[in-house]
Amino acid sequence: MKKIIPSLDYESELWQNGEKIVAGIDEVGRGAWAGPVVAAAVVFKPDHKQIDLVKDSKMLTPSQRARLNEQIQSSCKSYGIGVVDNVMIDQVNIGTATKLAMQKAIESLENYPDYILVDAMELDGYCNCRYQAVIKGDQIIYSISCASIVAKVARDNMMSKLDKKYEQYFFDVHKGYGTQKHQQALQEHGPCDLHRYSYKPVGRMI
Repeated sequence: MKKIIPSLDYESELWQNGEKIVAGIDEVGRGAWAGPVVAAAVVFKPDHKQIDLVKDSKMLTPSQRARLNEQIQSSCKSYGIGVVDNVMIDQVNIGTATKLAMQKAIESLENYPDYILVDAMELDGYCNCRYQAVIKGDQIIYSISCASIVAKVARDNMMSKLDKKYEQYFFDVHKGYGTQKHQQALQEHGPCDLHRYSYKPVGRMI
């Protein structure tokens, strides 16, 4: 099976067409039963040299993600992180919450981008520039892959910190996703104020 390695081809074409600030955007946490959804936006300069081993965050180990996250943040032109908590997710639904997180990530960049590359998410009404939503963008577009890593590390760190307050749910282990260990904790203790009550597996426990 041929390995898919993300490249700067999309970004390079946009730079050549005069788009100076090109941001790659991705999110993590849509499928989790607890905690926030987190998005990241990453901007590189046209002379950026690709970092080895960068790929979709789901294909990396935690130690690889941590190391790459440091390299990305130190070598990029700018990065931004957007967070939308579980309360807002329940109020507006996860699709809208994800777009809001992406909007926050974009707005926290050093400069507003001229163009956005985003992993399979339509952003009409949530950004003030042109964008392209690319299916499996986190696998083929370098800046989106980098954003997936930055977002994943940020969210995992948040859930690890929250674990200290909610030790009985083991958030440090499963990060809020619906693993067997999480299901067992829910059955024993019921939902806490970090859970997404609009999600059916959690709602059934109320």
